[in-house]
Amino acid sequence: MDTKFIRTSLLSLSLLATLAVAAQAGDVTAYTSLEEDDAKIYIEAFNKDHPDINVHLLRLSTGDLGARILAEKSNPQHDVIWGWAVTNMVDPRILEMLEAYSPQGIDKVDTHFRDPEGRWFATTGYFAAFCVNKTMAEAKKLPIPSSWEDLLNPVYKGEIVMPNAASSGTGYLQVSSLLQMKGEEAGWKFLKQLDQNVAQYIKSGSKPCRMASAGEYVIGTSFAFAAVKQINEGFPIAMVIPKEGAGYEVETSGLMKTSQNKEDAKKFLSWLLTPAAAKLYGERAEMNSVPGGEQAQIARDAGMPADVTKVLFNMDFAWSASNKDRILKQWQAEIER
Repeated sequence: MDTKFIRTSLLSLSLLATLAVAAQAGDVTAYTSLEEDDAKIYIEAFNKDHPDINVHLLRLSTGDLGARILAEKSNPQHDVIWGWAVTNMVDPRILEMLEAYSPQGIDKVDTHFRDPEGRWFATTGYFAAFCVNKTMAEAKKLPIPSSWEDLLNPVYKGEIVMPNAASSGTGYLQVSSLLQMKGEEAGWKFLKQLDQNVAQYIKSGSKPCRMASAGEYVIGTSFAFAAVKQINEGFPIAMVIPKEGAGYEVETSGLMKTSQNKEDAKKFLSWLLTPAAAKLYGERAEMNSVPGGEQAQIARDAGMPADVTKVLFNMDFAWSASNKDRILKQWQAEIER
């Protein structure tokens, strides 16, 4: 990679050390768990409005990003956290690192998508969906599932791939939502039964969908827009939103107290609430809290409901956050492989 700072860069961990040496006006470092292709599009649009600001990006899966931030807590290397699961952001160890900031337009964002103390706000979100390879299902004479319960069918043994709950925000929301839907005792029993059909657990939330598209597995449990993208690219994928209700997350952003360039960091965070950003959210995310973003035609064509709130399970984010360490410890001990 070129050693000069470039406007949009996916930095390796080793290069991040150079960013802390001398933060300058015009340079903003963002840590994110957004999909790389989405982040690239957003930053390119931001640069059209702010060509004098270079955004340097480190993208890691949700769990890995949390470990990274906490490991650097005594000497943070970034200015903003961008597009990170709220169940991670509300960790008290993270919240104490954030500075309250109320960007222009925040009053138009529903209170469910922002911290009462102004330390974070959410612009987008994602919810669970299955990616089912229709061609493979037909060839193997497998039914198209419509629910989580359907996935227990023994005919799917070895045909399912899921995200790893310990590293993937999508993986954790799937586990957390199932435990909330069924109650913990029945939920853990269900997860262990489901494990009998799961071929492997993947660190990424979107990769199970891509693996199903590639024909490696019949079913990848993922998130809805991952399915939309694969369908739009011509893969024989059916997007299935589980009829029990889809667990979901909102993707939050916040300003670091230790930011060395707060003026430009605030400009970046404020841009996330602009109509230009909202338009892109409508095209690239299944949930959008910023007025002005209309659902993309490709999403409607793929089967995305016009009102996604009707398919969502009513998540208790506070429960998901406060019980996360305990749940992941148990999941790793009893299921992870």
